[in-house]
Amino acid sequence: MTIPAALYKAFAQLSDPRLRRILLFGVAAALACWAALAMGASAVLRQVHLFDNALAQTSAEIVLVLTALLLPILFFSALATFVMSFWLDDVAGIVEAEHYPHLAPAREMGWAEILKGSLRFLLVMVLITALAAPFYLALLFLGFGIILNYGVNGYLLGREYFELVAARRLEPEAMRLTFGNNLGRLWLCGAAINLLFQIPILNLTAPVVATSFMVHIFHSLRTE
Repeated sequence: MTIPAALYKAFAQLSDPRLRRILLFGVAAALACWAALAMGASAVLRQVHLFDNALAQTSAEIVLVLTALLLPILFFSALATFVMSFWLDDVAGIVEAEHYPHLAPAREMGWAEILKGSLRFLLVMVLITALAAPFYLALLFLGFGIILNYGVNGYLLGREYFELVAARRLEPEAMRLTFGNNLGRLWLCGAAINLLFQIPILNLTAPVVATSFMVHIFHSLRTE
């Protein structure tokens, strides 16, 4: 199955009431977390005193508050995925039941396993994004920032969403082997997922759409 065909199927299934419930709850939770982080950071930064001059201090406060409001946006893809990750296994199950009803039941993933995987992904995503941020800014002036963005996040998102879906049906060794043998294609899938996270409003649906999309990609790889 091609990447466009898999994306089409993923978006088409958003009309499923079961997916819409997960999506709406996840979006509300992610936005609430973002707002809490932004407001908390803003409140703390407003207490920071840097200059004795009133004008300079006011200017510094404005810059710090704007930074506190905008910085969480840089990590929104990681935050949204982490919040929704507790229900993404259900998303994969719903997609498989609709499009692949002949399959045997998938392995049930416990909450501890889901939490461990989600925390690992959150940590990796935040660290890589933070480390790459200076390069994004530097390369932006050379026109290569977007290439780095899609290169780094494409690999991370492709790997994590693949593992999320594949772990339900493959043993760890088989999962790593499948990922390695299809690295190029899964990297492109990750870049497509990264694009979803870059588009305002649409990025709110990205974790659910990405999971559904990767289910189709995963099963197409198994049949090739």
